[in-house]
Amino acid sequence: MIPCDIIIKADHILTMNDGLDVIQNGAIAVMSGKIIALGGEDLILREYSAGKVIGGNGTVAFPGLVNAHTHSPMVYFRGLEDDLPLKVWLEEHIWPAEEKWLSPQFVSDAAELACIEMLKAGITAFCDMYFYGDEIARAVRKTGMRAVVCSGIVDFPGKTGGSADDYLKNAESFINNWKDDDFVTPGVAPHAPYTCSPETLIKSKTLADKYSLPLHLHLSETQWEVGEVKKRYGKTPVSLLEDIGVLDDRVIAAHCVWPTEQEIAILARRRVGVVHCMESNLKLASGIAPVVSMLKAGCRVSLGTDGAASNNDLDILSEMATAAKVHKAVSSDPTVLNARQAMLMATRVGAETLGLGGASGSLEAGKSADIVIADLKGPHMVPLYDIYSHIVYSMNRSDISTVIINGRVLMEDRRLTSADEAEIINRAASWGRKIRSDRQ
Repeated sequence: MIPCDIIIKADHILTMNDGLDVIQNGAIAVMSGKIIALGGEDLILREYSAGKVIGGNGTVAFPGLVNAHTHSPMVYFRGLEDDLPLKVWLEEHIWPAEEKWLSPQFVSDAAELACIEMLKAGITAFCDMYFYGDEIARAVRKTGMRAVVCSGIVDFPGKTGGSADDYLKNAESFINNWKDDDFVTPGVAPHAPYTCSPETLIKSKTLADKYSLPLHLHLSETQWEVGEVKKRYGKTPVSLLEDIGVLDDRVIAAHCVWPTEQEIAILARRRVGVVHCMESNLKLASGIAPVVSMLKAGCRVSLGTDGAASNNDLDILSEMATAAKVHKAVSSDPTVLNARQAMLMATRVGAETLGLGGASGSLEAGKSADIVIADLKGPHMVPLYDIYSHIVYSMNRSDISTVIINGRVLMEDRRLTSADEAEIINRAASWGRKIRSDRQ
């Protein structure tokens, strides 16, 4: 028999490969962080042996979920201000709070909380846009996750820079610190076309291209943003980015709620990675992105939570369910954005959008063992007729039992093995008391 590190057994294995193959009564053999074989349980157990066998009856295994847009340290502002329009919420509440509280220690502690929240929800990789990127990257490494960590850039002064050029210098320094890391991919994050001038956007793209890295930004999130960009530059946001040469397949564009038909065609032609943040857009009343039209046009659309200050959680299972249901309602067509499409957006398409498709996003021999095992034995999970339907419409994060990244078991039986959950939560509560006391 061939020795391996771990064998994972499950009633259903969702490969999310090109054929969307589902292996019934299957098993996966993992060695040195990689999937070396997968197939029927009998076959795998005949050919491979391992000191650790996990999963089993009443479980499903699928690729780790991908959160393609978030601001992880904003978990410490969860519930700080709710039920407000985006512009008011951001400019009158969140930005002042960031000016008051942001520090390397704040970001480090908050990012750890975000990482364990995502791990417990079955998320193995995420794309972050924020400041103090080194602290976020260290939290990613400490907890064992994968992430694209993008260094924030704006045109106005803040805690980490006095001008766009300062932010760009910070971004290049951050890139050089992390460009060779196996689990952290650095990136460049000009905030949006209304907070970054065309000159800043071009400089950001030049920096990203210099190192062949992702460029991540908010795009056409609100009608106000579209109107403001048109007023300043005579063009809508997507058209502006196209005209200044920013768009390509390494661009990760969050939200895209208000693109025109012409702009949707541009996003598809340029292979821009569109990230749909359904629940944040609903809560802030930003609108409902034309995802069905974007998918029909051939756009790559993945899912993101946005920050927990505007969502208010980091849960891609919830995003799948909400997105699938809302788009059926607004299009008056129950067949659109079906469960398989939602699952693809949350796994393989998300990984491809982040530039991680070669390593994760599907369960195939040779790929990294980024695997989630979920329990199917809860009362809300039986009887079972279609596994995709159950995951998208019935499963919740408490059903996630085990999370593996690169062959390392980071959570088993709902217990984190890579982080001290109680300590991280206590730190968060302490920060919360300080922030609350300051606001009273």
